[in-house]
Amino acid sequence: MSSSDKRQAADTPGHAKIRQMSRGSYDRDLAYEILDQGLVAHCGFIHEDRPMVIPMAYARVGDRVYIHGASTTRIITNNSAGVPASLTVTMIDGLVVARSAFHHSMNYRCAIVHGTARLVEDPSEQIEALAAITDHLLPGRWNECREMMTKEHKATGVLVLEIEHASTKIRTGGPVDDKEDLGTHVWAGTVPVVTALGQALAAADVPDGTPQPASIPAARRKFV
Repeated sequence: MSSSDKRQAADTPGHAKIRQMSRGSYDRDLAYEILDQGLVAHCGFIHEDRPMVIPMAYARVGDRVYIHGASTTRIITNNSAGVPASLTVTMIDGLVVARSAFHHSMNYRCAIVHGTARLVEDPSEQIEALAAITDHLLPGRWNECREMMTKEHKATGVLVLEIEHASTKIRTGGPVDDKEDLGTHVWAGTVPVVTALGQALAAADVPDGTPQPASIPAARRKFV
């Protein structure tokens, strides 16, 4: 563990502390890098004394993460006043195939965020958040769309999670087999997992000759 991680660990409450530091880090810049590269965040919160985890589109803006959904959904209506919440973004980079089932694993990058979630009530902040979420998935798409209608604005809820603690877990490399298994004829190695955007398919009612927007190749470059 680095000296920086040791200082962070000392200041981190139990619920946000990394249990196994061999693959963990409190490097906030690294956590933000993973958040900025991810597509889906799994958001954890409590509803009726039960844990709930919901996959959500999101965007990071500084030390905040914005998520959105219908204004009537549980994650929006039950967390409006400011409640503890967590959020995880994971990207799988490969399957790690070992000689024994026990040593099989995955190569991955994961960012875990803990903080306080509250409803965004300021209309201008809500619009900025929705633009950030849209542009996180398709860079520049917000300005390509028509202006948001009032009824759409009312039907959409936005939560902001103030990032209080951030950590990462990352695994890279090949399998770690027992010495006695090395050199046997059982295959071992890695199987890369690649996430990429495919060819865009226009909706059936898009007029012939309508150019593809710049946000699509921009997203393809971002999520290569």
